[in-house]
Amino acid sequence: MAVGVLLVGGFGTRLMPLTKHTPKPMLTVAGLPVTEHQLAMARKAGITTVVLATSYLSELFIPYFGDGARWGMKLLYAVEKEPLGTGGAIAHAAQLLDTDESIVVFNGDVLSSHNLTEQIRQHEANSADVTLHLTVVEDARSYGCVPTDPDGRVTAFLEKMEKPIANTINAGCYVFNPTVVKSIPRDRVISVERETFPGLISNHGKVWGFIDKSYWLDIGTPRALLQGSRDLVTGRADASALHMADVALHNEHSLIMSSATVDATAIIDKGSCIGAGASIGGGAHISGSIIDSGAVVGSGAVIIDSFIASASHVGENAHISAAFVTRDEILSIPA
Repeated sequence: MAVGVLLVGGFGTRLMPLTKHTPKPMLTVAGLPVTEHQLAMARKAGITTVVLATSYLSELFIPYFGDGARWGMKLLYAVEKEPLGTGGAIAHAAQLLDTDESIVVFNGDVLSSHNLTEQIRQHEANSADVTLHLTVVEDARSYGCVPTDPDGRVTAFLEKMEKPIANTINAGCYVFNPTVVKSIPRDRVISVERETFPGLISNHGKVWGFIDKSYWLDIGTPRALLQGSRDLVTGRADASALHMADVALHNEHSLIMSSATVDATAIIDKGSCIGAGASIGGGAHISGSIIDSGAVVGSGAVIIDSFIASASHVGENAHISAAFVTRDEILSIPA
């Protein structure tokens, strides 16, 4: 059985202002923190021990997730005093895992519905050093591309280029042989994407690609985060985390968490989610939006493609579109 490391230490710069007071992995999508959806994916693949590699606002994770017993998991915490890059974070977190089992690394920027169980199986069948989840995109110019040979072996790990030689890209989930993780230098900044993987490839290491065309989304921008939430609600993405959540109503149009109060005349559609303890007034229309826990939306308000932060208030008959609303301000979400 594999163990996991979840990289949740990033600053979430692209998600500002949503991440001003909340770390990116604790932002709510489909009623739950992003991290909770990722832990559900790990658990579905049989992974029950996970280290959360934290840094920015690390103190907000433990009060919510604790020791993981609520989800039938064992959660450990590795806190970086200074950001160490992906490789440094993995090496730092793995010190808590005295194991000979495969180590699965999850990227906190990603929502994925790929077959992780099969990725682990192929990794172990190939006795690989590392097996990368690769996904296929129409235009790889915005990503580094990862070509493979006919057998599935990775031949290069390339930076962004104007004319990519392949349309398979790094999807951010890696299965490591533990000996490779132990070889990563500790306590210094290191990138697995820029150093570890290219080094393994150049030294003829066993680096394999697991190509899976299932749902995948980089949720690194506010618009992408909203899209990810909608996709979880409407069923485009695997929302198995909701099976263990306190949900009052979930259909293809909307998700309402228990303890939320929604007036019978309100319209909730296009994949909107209403968080625990939120209140939606009569005649309000919530479309394609996230209403976080404890937020209040007044009667007759219209909210479209927006993120209403926890404990904030939207007045009666207000019209909010493509915006982030806090208790203090309303900010446009960049296109």
